[in-house]
Amino acid sequence: YEILSDSQKRATYDRFGHAGLNNGMGGASSYDFGGFSSINDIFETFFAGTGASTQRRSGTQRGADLRYDLTITFEEAVFGCQKEIELPRWEACSACRGSGAQPGTSTSRCSACQGSGEIRRVQQSIFGQFVNVSMCERCRGEGRVITTPCEKCRGQGRVRNNRHVVVNIPAGVDDGINVRVTGEGEVSARGGTPGNLYVILTVKPHQFFKRQGNDILYELPISFTQATLGDEVEVPTVDSKTTILKIPAGTQSNRSFRLKGMGVPVVHSSARGDQHVIVKVVTPTSLTAEQKRLLEEFARLEREQSEQNDKNIFRNLFEKTKDVFQ
Repeated sequence: YEILSDSQKRATYDRFGHAGLNNGMGGASSYDFGGFSSINDIFETFFAGTGASTQRRSGTQRGADLRYDLTITFEEAVFGCQKEIELPRWEACSACRGSGAQPGTSTSRCSACQGSGEIRRVQQSIFGQFVNVSMCERCRGEGRVITTPCEKCRGQGRVRNNRHVVVNIPAGVDDGINVRVTGEGEVSARGGTPGNLYVILTVKPHQFFKRQGNDILYELPISFTQATLGDEVEVPTVDSKTTILKIPAGTQSNRSFRLKGMGVPVVHSSARGDQHVIVKVVTPTSLTAEQKRLLEEFARLEREQSEQNDKNIFRNLFEKTKDVFQ
């Protein structure tokens, strides 16, 4: 009766509830936690009222993102491609258009939050009074409730469908890269912005080519006669073409030759990496009698040349030593 007869106290009660009347002159002189279980609860409540928590919670939240794992070939990763995929996801109900209400019916104002979508609670702490704002659980922050749910989606505003989506894979992507398809994720309950689709790529290894960043590595087997005498050979490229590579005489195994601008394109750029051709000198494992005879003759000449070189080295060393001691 005391509260109802005093207009100022009644206004305070209507605005803050019992906590507003129990505060007295501000309550700062009291060290009672005022219903909080710990000092952490006080800080959580204090900071909750200064940020996004004071904003109205909307029930139409952004939909969930989706992930799809996609395997592509080495060439598709290098030059890009289009892939059509099928994925199950939540989509807006076509009957109620995502509202969740039966077509021809309307929603009503939420009685719990009076249409605000928020529930405000006054809490007492050693710092004084704080207003904690939370989303209304009854209307899920929308401020309105469905009186007659849609028969097709049962009031959810969304249904489960299998959808075909075309994904554009840009040139130059690599293994493990994700491609974002904006707006192709799921819708949330009763509308809201759909999430995104993230396509995670797995690139199949190539039979001949290897990738190192934006460069292509290719191992070219050549015979020891090609390495010794030199030659011109055809080299395959990632463009499904061939190019002529000149092997100079005396080329050693593992020597690398660069084919400029014949590597992997840089994503969203006109630039390209290089192709590196690594020469591998192959030792023959089977020889004809004639080949063996010629190689033995070559080995004999090589030994004679080596012995002659050793004699020349010894002779030069002897002459230099003799000059020193004279």
